[in-house]
Amino acid sequence: MASPEKTMPQHDEAPVSPTRRDEIAAAGSELIGGPLGRWARVGGSRLTPVRVVALVAIGMFALGMVQKIPCYDWAWFRGASSQYTHACYSDIPHLFLGRGFSEGLVPYFDRLDGDMEYLEYPVLTGLFMQVAAWLTPSGGSIQHREQIYWMVNAGMLMICAAIIAVCVARTHRRRPWDGLLVALAPAFALTATINWDLLAVALTAAAMLMWSRGRALAFGVLVGLATAAKLYPVLLLGPLLVLCWRAGRYREYGTALLGAAGAWLVVNLPVMLAAPEGWKKFYTFSQERQVDFGSFWLIITQRTGESIEVDTVNTYATALMLLVCAGIAGLALTAPRRPRFAQLAFLVVAAFVLTNKVYSPQYVLWLIPLAALARPRWRDFLIWQACEVMYFLGIWMYLAYTTSGDKHQGLPPEGYQLAIALHLLGTLYLCAVVVRDVLMPERDVVRQDGSDDPSGGVLDRATDVFVLGQAAHPPRHAAHAVEGPRVEWGRTGPAAR
Repeated sequence: MASPEKTMPQHDEAPVSPTRRDEIAAAGSELIGGPLGRWARVGGSRLTPVRVVALVAIGMFALGMVQKIPCYDWAWFRGASSQYTHACYSDIPHLFLGRGFSEGLVPYFDRLDGDMEYLEYPVLTGLFMQVAAWLTPSGGSIQHREQIYWMVNAGMLMICAAIIAVCVARTHRRRPWDGLLVALAPAFALTATINWDLLAVALTAAAMLMWSRGRALAFGVLVGLATAAKLYPVLLLGPLLVLCWRAGRYREYGTALLGAAGAWLVVNLPVMLAAPEGWKKFYTFSQERQVDFGSFWLIITQRTGESIEVDTVNTYATALMLLVCAGIAGLALTAPRRPRFAQLAFLVVAAFVLTNKVYSPQYVLWLIPLAALARPRWRDFLIWQACEVMYFLGIWMYLAYTTSGDKHQGLPPEGYQLAIALHLLGTLYLCAVVVRDVLMPERDVVRQDGSDDPSGGVLDRATDVFVLGQAAHPPRHAAHAVEGPRVEWGRTGPAAR
């Protein structure tokens, strides 16, 4: 059922200054001279907002590398618990040896020794790992080669970090400073070099930018490539389907879907045909993996003392995820105003994180760019980040406890369960404020200047063609008829009365 046509107000193109709208940003700006003043000269420097965001992201990434120095120097190589007590663990140096890269084995084609027969990562991530191995010199001790391999990967991942920050800064044309939420996120710096997730995150951030510019095919191709690096980016196609359904943008969605499928097949099909056993290892490993770190499923098993069968937890987790996604779809179709794409993308990925049977600390990287676009408010973002930093410390202290033998140095299971609960509550809190913004769009900071969906591309200012519930009969503050009064979203005055 169609809702009344919405005519969105025009607004100026001046960049939004967060120090004038966000009290936390204003307070933080005191470190560099205070909030932007009325007579400040804007645009007179070569350091544009996007360049500043990129430089800050690189600087924070470098600080994250510094945090790993104790492990780089010795803790990765001298006992298990040291790398946990220093909170500097990384998969990268360990898998250089453990997945055969140090021996020149080819991922997916060559069988590995030990309990893992083939590389358990998607194909594009495997290629990323292999390229880093090619760039690592073959001479020297294995410890030295592991160190160099981590450094090579860190350099490549730093490029991904800069791409993520720039893409977020450019997605909302009038809000480039929102990219600082990504660049300054403490959990981003702490977890960036634990694993190779930044490759998929960078491709996903670039896809969001392409969609915001109305380039559906480029969006689809990038989502397909991102899914070839990590599974979660495919989830973005779900909320996009619902939004395009509400706006009647079926052609653009079809283009994006075909682009995603084509790009994924181009990357996967050669390996799928030439090395089917190695190719499917990622998918079988994901299915067979037991309840693991960071999930509420682990709290249940530890508190009850009863294990949960893998098939059972897979079924329950999938059913719970589908139930939450159905709720998000209902929210999208019944909201008084069509939700922004970034809002629904964040909610769906957060739902996957919350319901999954494992939550590795680097998974927070999936959410940070989406959170910066969905709820660019420093207070809420920092509350969530504080919870994630506590979880980051909690998991390493718990692993130190489990690997220190009779000494039991670290965090016992009860303390680790509290860290998991903090992560869950922090993510749920951010989800709650995003849902509130969807139900009360006048509270959405992105829309307070009269914008509709600056990351929505063809959805921005589009007319609804299918809505349900109250959205079909919106109140005066949510929509207006063609001949009715114009509503200036987020503004006061005669136009909004």
